[in-house]
Amino acid sequence: MHEHYQPREIEAAAQSFWDQNLSFKATMRPGQEKFYCLSMFPYPSGKLHMGHVRNYTIGDVIARYQRMLGKNVLQPMGWDAFGMPAENAAMKNGVAPAKWTYENIAYMKSQLQSLGLAIDWSREVTTCKPDYYRWEQWLFTQLFEKGIIYRKNGTVNWDPVDQTVLANEQVIDGRGWRSGALIEKREIPMYYFRITDYAEELLTSLDGLPGWPEQVKTMQRNWIGKSRGMEVQFPYDQDSIGAEGTLKVFTTRPDTLLGATYVAVAAEHPLATQAAQGNAELQAFIDECKRGGVAEADIATQEKKGLDTGLFVRHPLTDARLPVWVANYVLMHYGDGAVMAVPGHDERDFEFANKYQLPIVQVVDTAEATRVLANPDDYSPAEYERYQFDPVQWKDWYGSKEGFLINSGAYDNLSYDAAFDAIGADLQAKGLGQPRTQFRLRDWGISRQRYWGCPIPIIHGEDGIDIPVPADLLPVVLPEDVVPDGAGSPLARMPEFYETVDPRNGQPARRETDTMDTFVESSWYFARYASPNFTGGMLDKEEANYWLPVDQYIGGIEHAILHLLYSRFFHKLMRDQGLIDSDEPFENLLTQGMVVAETYYRTLPNGSKDWFNPADVEVERDAKAKVIGARLKSDGQPVEIGGVEKMSKSKNNGVDPQAMIDQYGADTCRLFMMFASPPDMSLEWSDSGVEGASRFLRRVWRLAQAHVTQGLPSADALGELSPAQKEVRRAIHLAIRQASQDIGQHHKFNTAIAAVMTLMNVLEKAAQDSDTDRRLLQEGLEAVTLLLAPITPHIAHGLWQQLGHSDAVIDARWPQVDESALVQDSLQIVIQVNGKLRGQIEVPADASREAIEAAARANENVARFTEGLTIRKVVVVPGKLVNIVAN
Repeated sequence: MHEHYQPREIEAAAQSFWDQNLSFKATMRPGQEKFYCLSMFPYPSGKLHMGHVRNYTIGDVIARYQRMLGKNVLQPMGWDAFGMPAENAAMKNGVAPAKWTYENIAYMKSQLQSLGLAIDWSREVTTCKPDYYRWEQWLFTQLFEKGIIYRKNGTVNWDPVDQTVLANEQVIDGRGWRSGALIEKREIPMYYFRITDYAEELLTSLDGLPGWPEQVKTMQRNWIGKSRGMEVQFPYDQDSIGAEGTLKVFTTRPDTLLGATYVAVAAEHPLATQAAQGNAELQAFIDECKRGGVAEADIATQEKKGLDTGLFVRHPLTDARLPVWVANYVLMHYGDGAVMAVPGHDERDFEFANKYQLPIVQVVDTAEATRVLANPDDYSPAEYERYQFDPVQWKDWYGSKEGFLINSGAYDNLSYDAAFDAIGADLQAKGLGQPRTQFRLRDWGISRQRYWGCPIPIIHGEDGIDIPVPADLLPVVLPEDVVPDGAGSPLARMPEFYETVDPRNGQPARRETDTMDTFVESSWYFARYASPNFTGGMLDKEEANYWLPVDQYIGGIEHAILHLLYSRFFHKLMRDQGLIDSDEPFENLLTQGMVVAETYYRTLPNGSKDWFNPADVEVERDAKAKVIGARLKSDGQPVEIGGVEKMSKSKNNGVDPQAMIDQYGADTCRLFMMFASPPDMSLEWSDSGVEGASRFLRRVWRLAQAHVTQGLPSADALGELSPAQKEVRRAIHLAIRQASQDIGQHHKFNTAIAAVMTLMNVLEKAAQDSDTDRRLLQEGLEAVTLLLAPITPHIAHGLWQQLGHSDAVIDARWPQVDESALVQDSLQIVIQVNGKLRGQIEVPADASREAIEAAARANENVARFTEGLTIRKVVVVPGKLVNIVAN
């Protein structure tokens, strides 16, 4: 055994052993309990960052621990390889996205392998390869034929210069992020998944996921957004509109219907189009609205603007004429593109009504307001005035269902529920409304006018019919030698791609040039891992049913909504297609925190910030180690301390994982990542923390090396132990118990490591004189090795061999607690006098309360601190303390 810890040699040897023995290759073993552990796969951006390292180390610790419990473990890895970053890099560097992607995959794979992850690389999937997306296209065609996927016009952000659709985050101050052109809202044909057909199941089945964080489930529930409300129809005012018809709206507050003072429609609504004919001002405003974004969040925060159309509708209950306004806060693709405006009880409508001097009517009065207004003598003038008809104060009633109707005629004094039923019944009787359950969730538009994505397998016939590509003609292969220029999709300019024939009749036809949203690829990859090389279908059903659902899924909280929701949706689609039997993809979910680090900068003359990497900065501290300043090492001049933020390129506060691995070894990086913070909390990077992790591993190696050098002890039974030896063995099994609870039940790897560190302190101080002492140390070092094996697998591999084992630690079982070792013959009891620590006593573990109290009273410190006082009370907490109350 080498005298010093040599991580490079140790890690190379361990990884070579695993590779030669195919240690992580997973196969079905029906008689053995399986465990499918999966971390969200990475985008091949070029190199790993510390967020990757943390995510995959967490998953690896769990996978290795479950293997040590005797389970058949699967831990696969792949690449989320399509998407915009590859196109942007291709345009910047003049290379094809495929070349850039595959080179990045090769490098990042080598980095992942250097971490020693227990991954079955034979199951690797790459989403940009035809053998993967072929089955995505196949499922698309099946769902299209069933009507679960359909094509219709959708509103998008259109960049008129680049001739392409932009995501909401690519629109900055109303302009395209790349071209700077004013963005337009445009209606274009798009493909949609009917995810709304599954809204109810997606919502209710969240209750069957106890292994998911409540925060994530709440976020999904809010996104799905089930609400009970009323569909209300406002008849057209024929004098102004010139036709019969109704304006349909949906409201969750039909109780406020008598408070509606106008209606607002989206810029694309047919009534807006009609009113704009011959009205240049209105048409200009509609055009302005169409140039705005389509994101709900943007709409909610932007300034509310509108114009009166001059048209009217009739109130369905009172027949009063209500003006129709075009408003920029109404979106055509949400609901019916129209809202009934109740400014007395909706903050958005309130803001709009105040701006344009529109009527505001209060129709719901809170219970508190009712009491005040009914009893003016009981309140001061200021308190009473607060509840008078003053729109500025009406925020007290926004959104409140707690109260009774006022100013509502026959519905006055009704509660929300009673008003809902009464108004609903009257609307139904008139044929102008009915109760309806609605979801905030909208159908999933997957069309992208981009090149680097999965081609949509549709052929457009000359007769206008959309034909799914037949299965025997799949995959529709994306050409990989294209260098995009940013001006729309190059596929639309490639006749060799889009020119095809109609499979029905052999006539010329045009292939769809849109590609799929990259969320599609990441919505089913977890299932393909079960049978990645299967060529007979999307999934091998036997393998899929064996491995799925995933037992433990690990990833960032930023994916809590869309990725997880789409994955759940896809799982149900595959179930209903007969591909799998389970209902949900992920049994348990762990959302890991971010890796954060200090930031440093200087403000440039133009007001921007020049950020410096922490490695290039020297921190100044006072005598109490408090940071008082920082200087750039290169010039010695001060820099500003920007605080702790997520590691990012923009703040230049990232640390290269490869540099850490090269300097300290993978095990040190893994140990630091797991020790510095619980996995669901943010982890603050610390160079000193990494150095501390390295020192600890060197301590473990040093103790084991000294032990092995003296010769391994015999394996005889320990026999009778002295009190000191019992304490050593008790420390060993306390550490096993603690680590088992922390890793197995709570995923608190940091406290599990702390338990091993505590054990190491005991072992380093333990006697090594007798053969029994040496056998105890052997047991202790074996426990340290096994408890660290999931976290630092390379050093554990080497130590296990050196400790005399012929089998590899990767095949060893998790250590079991010997409960008898935890039994104590005697206990240390703390003694307090009037709540202050005054000493301690040692008593037999089975001592009675009376015996403990007598021993405490006899303690010389107790005698000294109670001299001249009368003992009034003695409180005995068995096994812990005695508190003597005296005065």
